[in-house]
Amino acid sequence: MASFINRAVGIAEEDGVPLIIELDTPGGLDSAMRDIVQRIIISKVPVIVYVYPPGARAASAGVFIAMASHVAAMAPNTVIGAAHPVSIGAEGQPQQIPSAVEEKVLNDAVAYIRSAALRNNRNADWAEKAVRQSVSVHDEEALKMNIIDVVAKDIPELLERIDGRKVRMLDDTFITLNTRNAVQKEIDMTGIERFLMLIGHPNVAYILLSLAVLGIIIELSNPGAIFPGFIGGISLFLALYSLGMLEANMAALLLVALAVILFIVDAFVPSHGMLTAGGIASMIVGGLLLFRSATFHIDLWLIILVALFFAALMAVVVGGVLSTYRKKQVTGIEGMIGSDAVVATPLNPRGTVKVRGELWEAISEGGNVAAGEVVVVRGLEGLKLRVTRK
Repeated sequence: MASFINRAVGIAEEDGVPLIIELDTPGGLDSAMRDIVQRIIISKVPVIVYVYPPGARAASAGVFIAMASHVAAMAPNTVIGAAHPVSIGAEGQPQQIPSAVEEKVLNDAVAYIRSAALRNNRNADWAEKAVRQSVSVHDEEALKMNIIDVVAKDIPELLERIDGRKVRMLDDTFITLNTRNAVQKEIDMTGIERFLMLIGHPNVAYILLSLAVLGIIIELSNPGAIFPGFIGGISLFLALYSLGMLEANMAALLLVALAVILFIVDAFVPSHGMLTAGGIASMIVGGLLLFRSATFHIDLWLIILVALFFAALMAVVVGGVLSTYRKKQVTGIEGMIGSDAVVATPLNPRGTVKVRGELWEAISEGGNVAAGEVVVVRGLEGLKLRVTRK
């Protein structure tokens, strides 16, 4: 999203026209927020942040973005506020940090938002309360308290109301907005930006990780299949990109890796499904711990669905392995036991028999057998067959 906004501001600068950013967000990472705020501040054209549509919110990082804009606007029935910073721990959950560190983070955020508010002649005291006390207000209150500049029901009304307004740019020059009869040009995300937004969703990241596990298992179980390994490899790289962007919990990733190892081993070792059970448990716990915050999390139904899928898959794989072990051997010397043989030279009780096109020395266990009779192979002693009449 930060990359998309950076590109959009660049397009507006090339055309020499103001840019309107429609905002509806519960917040996000501090690093991405600061990238967006910095791009708005250094913009060579006015940037209008519009909390839209009705029912939208500018919470947490959204407050900073609105305060940094040259014009801050809200639609009716929208809210702004609750910008207290939250520290995310190794497991993706809010965590307690030392009071001295928390104070430093809080004071830094307060100074950052006050600077943006004061530069644009907005209520810096309220902005500080939004950070320190997580206060929120609706659109009409925000307008009365000089938190925003305009309330408008839609884009045409917004363009009408901000027409003629002077805004202060970074170099302290003022630009007068001429928007009354402005022609609107919408900037859409590119295909790559949409794709990166898609794989940046926690659910999609988990699906990609599951596809990578599936592809690797199938490829190792069927060497030379190529296609499953190819899909698994691509999914793995995309999953790692997405998980890195979302700052996934490393311990959870190791649990998923353990699940892969257990699945693969169970495909080759007859553990009667015990390793698969451990792998599924590891997969579930890893999914639950991968993202656990208000901003990022994997839906529980998806984790359960993936676990059931792998349970069914490994049941088929393990069942195939067990059935193979139970089958009678049909190749090699042991594979001849139970086969019919034709007596080549009389068995008195020793002689020779012909089985599968080969002559073998044989010992009759049921008396002498004449040449040409059919016998059954019952066992093996060294390189001699033990046979009985059929």
